[in-house]
Amino acid sequence: MAVLVSGRDQLPQDLFSEEERTFILRQLELKSNLVTLTKYTHQVYLVFTEAKKKQTDTNEAWRKAGHALQQRLAADKVEHVVLQDATNTDAALFVAEGLVLSNYSFLTYKTEKATPPALKKVTVTGEGYTETQIKETANLLHAVYQTRDLINTPHNQQTATLLTEQIQEMLEGTGVQVEVLDEVQIQSLKMGGLLSVSQASDESPTFSILEWKPENATNEQPVVLVGKGVVYDTGGLSLKPTPNSMDFMKSDMSGAAAVAGTITALAKNKVPLHVIGLIPATDNLISGKGFAPGDVITMHSGHTVEVLNTDAEGRLILADALHFAKKYNPSLVIDIATLTGAAARAIGREGIVMMGTADDLVKTDLKLAGDLAHERLVEFPLWEEYQDHLKSDIADLKNIGGAEAGAISAGKFLEFFTNYPWVHLDIAGTAYLLSPDSYRGKNATGTSVRLLYHFLSSLASA
Repeated sequence: MAVLVSGRDQLPQDLFSEEERTFILRQLELKSNLVTLTKYTHQVYLVFTEAKKKQTDTNEAWRKAGHALQQRLAADKVEHVVLQDATNTDAALFVAEGLVLSNYSFLTYKTEKATPPALKKVTVTGEGYTETQIKETANLLHAVYQTRDLINTPHNQQTATLLTEQIQEMLEGTGVQVEVLDEVQIQSLKMGGLLSVSQASDESPTFSILEWKPENATNEQPVVLVGKGVVYDTGGLSLKPTPNSMDFMKSDMSGAAAVAGTITALAKNKVPLHVIGLIPATDNLISGKGFAPGDVITMHSGHTVEVLNTDAEGRLILADALHFAKKYNPSLVIDIATLTGAAARAIGREGIVMMGTADDLVKTDLKLAGDLAHERLVEFPLWEEYQDHLKSDIADLKNIGGAEAGAISAGKFLEFFTNYPWVHLDIAGTAYLLSPDSYRGKNATGTSVRLLYHFLSSLASA
C-alpha cells in the first residue's frame, strides 16, 4: 500500500500508531518524501509532497513522486500496489501516471536477463475517483506505452510498410477506420515531396489515413493530425554526422507514432470528436537514385521546391500531407514532427516548440493542455519576413532557410501549404532522450500523446 499525503498534518489517524507517526515525522523532517514502514502482512509506503504555487506544478511533483515510488517498488519486487489517496485531491491519478510511465520497459530484442519490472497492477482508492476516470487514465497511459514501442522499434524491423502494419494492429478493435495508400496511389496524387524522399530506398512509401468518427461526434468539421513518419533518416546525400545523430534516427517517426497513440486513446475512451490522422511514411536513405541538393521537385499542391538540403526531408513529406488535408475542410490541423535540431537547441528537452495560424484561443487551450500534461509549449512567431528565408532563384521556394531561425523557417515552409487554422509542434527535443529523465525514462518518451489527448478531449466537451 502507498499512502499519499500532502502535508505533515495530514497523516491519517487510523493507519499509523503513535510510534509510527513519530518515525514518519522524523523522516519528513530529514526531507525524505518517501517513507517505508514494514507491517506484518505488507509494506506501507508513505508518499509525500508539498503543494506548489501552481496546481500544475503540484501535479508534476506527484508524478515525480510516482517515479520515486516505482524505483522503490522495483527494488522490493512488488507486483501490486494500492494507492490510497489521503489528500482529497486527484493526487493518486498523477502518482499513478508517474508510476506507470516509469514502469515501462522495452525488452523485445533482449535474449538474456530480460527481466521486466515486477509491478503488474496499480489500484487507486480514495473518495472522488470513478471507475470511468481510472479507466480513462489507464487507456491513455497504455497508448503512451504503445507509442513508445513504435518509436523504440529499430529500422530493420520497421519499414514504412511495417510501420503501417504495426499501427493497424495497434488500432485493431478500436473502431478507427484505416486506409493505406500504396506507392501507385501516392504517384497518382503527385505527392512529389514524399516520392522524392523515398526514391533512394528499395522500400515503398505509404500514406496512412486514420479516421475516428463516432456517431455522437460534437464537431461538424474534423480535426486533422499529421505525423512525420520518417522511419529512418540518414540525411540522404546531405549525410548526417555520427555518433549521436544518425544513430538514433529510428526515432524520426515519433510524430507518426504520436498521431497513432493519440487516436488510439481517443477511440478507446470513446471521446466524441471526429479526428483524422494522416501519416506519410518513408525512410531517407542514400543511393544513386536518391534525390540530390539542387533538385527541383513538384509537390502535391503543384508548387515547386528547390531542394538545397536532403536532410530537410521531413517538411517535404509533411507539406504533401498538409495540402492533402484540405480535402477534409478541417476546423483545425495539427502536425507533430521531430523536425529541426534548431528547436531542440532553442529550448532543450524541457519543452515543445509551437507555431501556427490558428487563433489565440486554440493556442491558449493547447498551452493549458501542455501545462496539464507537463509537456509544455513555447510559441515561436511566424512573421511574414521569415518567408524571405525560403526564396528560391529557380522555384517557388526552397526547402531550407539560413543558419538563423531554422525552426521558424521550417514552420514557415509548412505554412505555405495550408489554408486553414493550423498548429505545428516540433518535438525534436522531447521525443527521444539519450539519458533518463524521471518518468519520461530514456529513449522514446511518447511525447505529445497526453498533451493532444487532453486538448482534444477538452475540445469535444467544450
